Amino acid sequence: MNVAVIDYGMGNVFNVERALKAIGCHVVITNDPIEIEAADAILLPGVGAFPQAMASLHATGLVPLLKQMATEKPFLGICLGMQLLFDSSTEGMLTEGLGLIEGRVERMRAKRLPHVGWNSILRDEDVYFVHSYHVVTDEANIVASADYMGERVPAIVHDGLVTGMQFHPEKSGTFGLRLLQEWKESVEREITTGN
Repeated sequence: MNVAVIDYGMGNVFNVERALKAIGCHVVITNDPIEIEAADAILLPGVGAFPQAMASLHATGLVPLLKQMATEKPFLGICLGMQLLFDSSTEGMLTEGLGLIEGRVERMRAKRLPHVGWNSILRDEDVYFVHSYHVVTDEANIVASADYMGERVPAIVHDGLVTGMQFHPEKSGTFGLRLLQEWKESVEREITTGN
């Protein structure tokens, strides 16, 4: 399976690449539209602030293509990359996102931020989070969530071909790799059935 990891200067692409290769993916780190269109699936990483990330994405000229691709092939956003999937964010200033999933990104209310470290989600397994903002979206889009100081944090979201993981699966040990493996298998089913 060929995965295009979007290179726009705002993600730890090499850890992501290593994790994807560990589960048997062929990885291309790219901002080339031809390579993106040729891939079986797209992964949008992200580390940093939402406004700068969207500015960097716009600077690549890829935003219209990414919006189109998200309707045609499986698309995964991780950490900040998950937040970019939504309509807007209040981080720093109100900034429009990719609008691939309906919802917005807001600062968490917890007294101690950022939310850094291990926290349990599906099947009470732990994954690694680093963030101060979380998504607010329809319950139907939330696959799994975590609890941080009494605040619910959507951890995995999904709508259509688009999936988001708020945590870093590539830094979440065996369970993180298993979640990426499950995503890979869903992509392979998508390729096989053409749905």
